Amino acid sequence: MEGFSSFGKILIIIGAVIVIVGVVLVFSAKIPWLGRLPGDFSYKGKNFTFYFPLGTSILISIVLTLTLWLISKR
Repeated sequence: MEGFSSFGKILIIIGAVIVIVGVVLVFSAKIPWLGRLPGDFSYKGKNFTFYFPLGTSILISIVLTLTLWLISKR
């Protein structure tokens, strides 16, 4: 039964991460600088637009890494 207990904890953590990501996505429109950081590349051509949010991706990666590191310390 120990396997089910640890599996349940993993499912709870995954669910919490999904909820946090969902809340961030809902409120991201209220954060005006998200998606417009230095390092976010955008190119508008004649017939297409290319957008690569490198700076935003790095920031989100750092925040998630620190959050998961703090959770794992508990």
